[in-house]
Amino acid sequence: MHFIESGVGTPLVLLHAFPADARMWNPARARLEEQARVITPDQRGLGESPLDGSWARSLAEPSDSNWAAQHPSIDTAAADVLELLDRLELPEVVLGGCSMGGYVAMGVLRAAPERVAGLLLVDTKAVADNDEQRTNRLNAADRAEREGTSGWLADGTLPNVLGRTTHEQRPEVREHVRELIEAQPPEGVAWAQRAMASRPDSTDALRAFAGPALVIVGEEDPLTPPEQARELADALPEGELVTLPGAGHLPPVEAPEEFADVVRPWLARFA
Repeated sequence: MHFIESGVGTPLVLLHAFPADARMWNPARARLEEQARVITPDQRGLGESPLDGSWARSLAEPSDSNWAAQHPSIDTAAADVLELLDRLELPEVVLGGCSMGGYVAMGVLRAAPERVAGLLLVDTKAVADNDEQRTNRLNAADRAEREGTSGWLADGTLPNVLGRTTHEQRPEVREHVRELIEAQPPEGVAWAQRAMASRPDSTDALRAFAGPALVIVGEEDPLTPPEQARELADALPEGELVTLPGAGHLPPVEAPEEFADVVRPWLARFA
C-alpha cells in the first residue's frame, strides 16, 4: 500500500476522497505535520496502490488477492488500513477521512474501534446509499471499465465536489483536482464505486465510539451538506462540528489553511 508520511508526533492517518489519491492532503500537510506524524495512504486501486492488494502480508495466497479485487468492499479497504497500521507498528491512531475516506474510516471503526484514538470526518456521511445513488455508482463503474475515465469522470465530478467559491475564484484548485481525477486507474475507479455502493450504514458504530470526534464540512458542499454533517456530529457522543465557509466537498484542497487551523487545536488533546 503506497503512502506518504511526514512530520513527528501523534500518528494522524488521513484517508482520501474519491476519485483522488493521497496527494489531496498535501495542501494542508505543511501545517499539520508541525504537530503530527501525518500518514496518507493511497487506497486500493487508486494512486500508486495496486488493486490486487499484493503488498498485504495478511494475504497468504494469490487467490486471496484475486478474491478481494473481484469483490469490492469498504470492509476490504478498511482491512488495508489496519494492515498498514500493523506494518507501521501503530496500535492506535487518530483516524480521518474525507468523503469515501470517511466511509473507510468508519469501516475501521466497525472492525477495530480499539485502534482509533480519535476520529476526524470530513464531508462524509454514515448512511448507506439509496437505490438511485447505488445504481448511479454501478453504472459509472461499468462505464469506467468499458470506456476508461478520461474526460467524462472529471467533467461529471468537478461541479459537485468543489464549492461555488472555488469554481469562481480558485481556477488553480479546479485544475489540480481535475489532474488528480484524471490520474486514477479506471479499474480502481470501478472497484471504489462498487465498494461504496455496497457499504453498510455506520451510524451504530459512531454512536458506540466514545473518543474525541471532529466533523468538518464545507459550507458549500452539495453532496454532503452541513445538515448531514450535523447528523454525524449528533451521532457521536463526543462529536464537534465545524463548518468552513467558502469550501465545498474537499476542504483540505479548497481551503487548506483554514482546514488545518481547525484540526490543529483539536489534535493538541492527543499530544
